[in-house]
Amino acid sequence: MTDPTPAPAAQPVVTNAPVPGRSLGIAGLIIDFFIPILGLILSIVAKVQSGRANVRNTPATVGIVLGIIFTIGYVILIIVLAVGAGALASECATLGSGVHHVNGVTYTCS
Repeated sequence: MTDPTPAPAAQPVVTNAPVPGRSLGIAGLIIDFFIPILGLILSIVAKVQSGRANVRNTPATVGIVLGIIFTIGYVILIIVLAVGAGALASECATLGSGVHHVNGVTYTCS
């Protein structure tokens, strides 16, 4: 009897093909920290590109989540600053120009 030759072991398929949208997803994630609305847009575009290729793009997903959170945070910050500036302008309109001390708070109006 002769021994049959064993079948060769299946080799894992290694592809070095770039993932569509991966670089854009990373860029969107980084930009989220500085200009959140732009980072959000870039991350969404990267996610769409990866989705068309049926590939997961974790940086784009994280970029979308952070972009939404930071955009909401920036909008809240802008609203708070606008309300504060409006209150200061109103107080200065009442007090007139100069430096004023009211209830332990110093107002400098010009």
